[in-house]
Amino acid sequence: MTLNRDIYPNLKLRMYTTGIRQNRLARMLGIHEASLSRIMNGFREPTGDIRVHLAEILQSDPDWLFYKMQVSDEVAFNENHVAIHQ
Repeated sequence: MTLNRDIYPNLKLRMYTTGIRQNRLARMLGIHEASLSRIMNGFREPTGDIRVHLAEILQSDPDWLFYKMQVSDEVAFNENHVAIHQ
């Protein structure tokens, strides 16, 4: 089984180039770090307010910052465990 999700590579790039760490950015946004992680890894869609606030904090164009790239995760099931391979 394959799971498709959208990620935001420019968001991760901009965080890296500005030196803002995920935990600090989450505090600045007023959200939990886990929520930001879900957004960054394509498991949650950011709200309009979060998009605007992220773009302001990272001083980036929102269209560029939230450019989507689709990734596929292959999910293998068996009787004893679930393994996710990227």
